[in-house]
Amino acid sequence: MATRQRAIETSHGLIAIRETAGPGTPVLLIHGNSSNGSVFRNQMNGALGQRYRMIAPDLPGHGESADALDPERSYSMEGYADVMTEVLRLLGVDRVIVFGWSLGGHIGLEMIDRVPGMLGLMITGTPPVSIETVGEGFRPSPHMGLAAKEHFTPEDVEAYARSTCGEPYDAGLHTTVARTDGRARRLMFEKFVSGSGGNQAEIVATASIPLAVLNGADEPFVNTDFVAAARYANLWEGKAHLIENSGHAPFWDAPEKFDPIFARFLESVDKR
Repeated sequence: MATRQRAIETSHGLIAIRETAGPGTPVLLIHGNSSNGSVFRNQMNGALGQRYRMIAPDLPGHGESADALDPERSYSMEGYADVMTEVLRLLGVDRVIVFGWSLGGHIGLEMIDRVPGMLGLMITGTPPVSIETVGEGFRPSPHMGLAAKEHFTPEDVEAYARSTCGEPYDAGLHTTVARTDGRARRLMFEKFVSGSGGNQAEIVATASIPLAVLNGADEPFVNTDFVAAARYANLWEGKAHLIENSGHAPFWDAPEKFDPIFARFLESVDKR
């Protein structure tokens, strides 16, 4: 299925959007750090994109979106949540299901109190940490240092592009990482460690909407045991799901396993 691409003006800057023509409930797909909305091509170009109106924006400073008009305002988890909330309003979307990958999952959690019409949220590669539990939720790795680094060398670009999604590697990932405004990485991390935004451990422990948690069993950056043991108010199907032989981005490296679970989640919350 062909996707429509356009850009809309927001108070944070010009935001590029990919969108499918599916007639069903809108599904907002939020990408991770130094990525863009094209990473969801398997879902958008497949049966899910035919069924649902899938919307995949590029965050400010990422992909085909402009750099943030005010980096201090936009480049944080809560700043991005404000951007995505504004995008939904400008698109006239008042009922939505959200999927967030990695940083996108943190953004989705920040959006829960901002979007009254959010029917459900699925997160992947996103440990719901508080400032006190960051060291428990994430695994130490060189990747984590790059995630906060402003100025990338060519070697940094290559390493980040290959580590983020794993296989199959796509040269477009390299271009996407190289394009990203490095201030977005640095400011997001600085604000996160300073305690800005919501306590995401508390958010998942109190949120009333269904929250699906799904990770690759070979997740290199996130402690999946920590994620599974977190306290959730409304954990979808009563457990955190794991996909075997999959890493940080199961929607990319194992869509044949990811998509059926995602479809089941969408169907279940769409009835609310």
